[in-house]
Amino acid sequence: MNRLSTRHLVFAACIVVFALALPGWQQGWPLRVLAIVAGALVLVGVADLAQRRSTLRRNYPVSGHIRFFFEYFRPMLRQYVVESDTEEVPFSHEQRAVVYQRAKNVSDVRGFGSQLDMYAQRYEWINHSIAPSRIEHADFRVEVGGAQCRKPYSASVFNISAMSFGSLSPNAIRALNEGARRGGFYHDTGEGSLSPYHRENGGDIVWELGSGYFGACERAGVFSQARFAERAVLEQVKMIEVKLSQGAKPGHGGVLPAAKVNAEIAATRGVPIGEDCISPARHSEFDTPEGLLHFIARLRELSGGKPTGFKLAIGHPWEWFGIAKAMTTTGIRPDFIVVDGGEGGTGAAPVEFFDHVGVPLREGLMLVHNTLVGLGLREQIRIGAAGKIITGVDLARTFALGADWCNAARGFMFALGCIQARLCHTDRCPTGVTTQDPRRWRHLDVPDKATRVANFHRNTLHALRDLLQAAGLNHPSELGPEHVIRRVSADQVRSLATLYRFLEPGELLGERVPEHAVFQRFWRQARPDSFEPGSDLRARRGSKLV
Repeated sequence: MNRLSTRHLVFAACIVVFALALPGWQQGWPLRVLAIVAGALVLVGVADLAQRRSTLRRNYPVSGHIRFFFEYFRPMLRQYVVESDTEEVPFSHEQRAVVYQRAKNVSDVRGFGSQLDMYAQRYEWINHSIAPSRIEHADFRVEVGGAQCRKPYSASVFNISAMSFGSLSPNAIRALNEGARRGGFYHDTGEGSLSPYHRENGGDIVWELGSGYFGACERAGVFSQARFAERAVLEQVKMIEVKLSQGAKPGHGGVLPAAKVNAEIAATRGVPIGEDCISPARHSEFDTPEGLLHFIARLRELSGGKPTGFKLAIGHPWEWFGIAKAMTTTGIRPDFIVVDGGEGGTGAAPVEFFDHVGVPLREGLMLVHNTLVGLGLREQIRIGAAGKIITGVDLARTFALGADWCNAARGFMFALGCIQARLCHTDRCPTGVTTQDPRRWRHLDVPDKATRVANFHRNTLHALRDLLQAAGLNHPSELGPEHVIRRVSADQVRSLATLYRFLEPGELLGERVPEHAVFQRFWRQARPDSFEPGSDLRARRGSKLV
């Protein structure tokens, strides 16, 4: 049999079956069904041969669709059949299972020992105490708001990270906010504006302003002081957060695909219906580190003195150092800084950005923490952190590296029922979490999911409390890098305190730059009046082009 007939074998078989079944149409439903199915496949084959977009379909009519079938179902088959319990792609089955169990308020206890290889490199553990502490409650909180803030906010140490209405469905926003209200923690709006669904249930809100200034703009990218002030003074809004960049796509700007931009979202954000909603990659209200801090001071005043800060994923170190230096030249202090890890998140992004742009959370967090400590500002400015935080251990490790509180996005999505289908950007989310299709999101039951959101928060903090008690501590603020141990080889372990260089208070205030590779190379090149580095570094960069 030649190659042509082999390639068309399935198509030919469909023709034969159809030809044999069609005369038996009057003999009963089995032959009718067979004729209908075979006839439909024949039509598919004819269409495959006639079209010109897919060479595969023209060469393999009918049978070529088998490849597309498995390509479509591959992520789901991998998730449920192939992957191991501990393989993180991006979250392991075990991580998802813990969230589901805690959200449903059922036991998350495991039997027969750990599935992790405790002798593998990068395995980590927390040393325990032979004199455990006793903590009466797990509602750990941190006061946010420095001397320049008139309305400080008592925040939970675990909150809902930035996820916009538009990226998430109306019922998902409703459930998250009601869960936050019940649990006494905050809900970050994301840059997609403060929607009616955020306000419906009265949960605490952190209003995030991205470069599009949605909800506070004349048009996308043009800030409106009056529109901002109108919403910022609402009692439900507890803090204001300026988004410089996010871990999913740092330096790229936000993207809401046109398929999701319906009339309601367009009205909420102030953008055209049915077009991609793109936040600019940079802000129009400032173009220097000092300009950023003056903008923060202005927003804090317009909000009535509420805690105001910014979120960023660390990129070029000199840009962050420039912001830190601007705090000393202007005297303006942000009340908080949220460090977003390059691990990605709920935002849709090109694969290059997900995989290869932005500093991961741990390194970014330590750089921000070290800089503030070195400038003697750490006690005045709180640090939040976000990036693949799911369990009590994730929280503890992040606190040990310098965070005051943690945010999670995908963890709370799992609590809503997300199954990691990774269709967030297509408007075809199977669980109704990340879609604007009412046929899908209306089936997401708000009271039930709100209960699960609150349960996940409460039970995760209970797990954190148990870890703190085992370590002999009383509050997450007592965790330090000396409490977390990492295996660096088969026969060597190090605490994070000895593995990384942590600066001493005020160490950056002298003439001598600390013996730390990043500070040694970039600290002197950072400028408070520009995001560009100093002339020395610019010259070295330019020399590569000669």
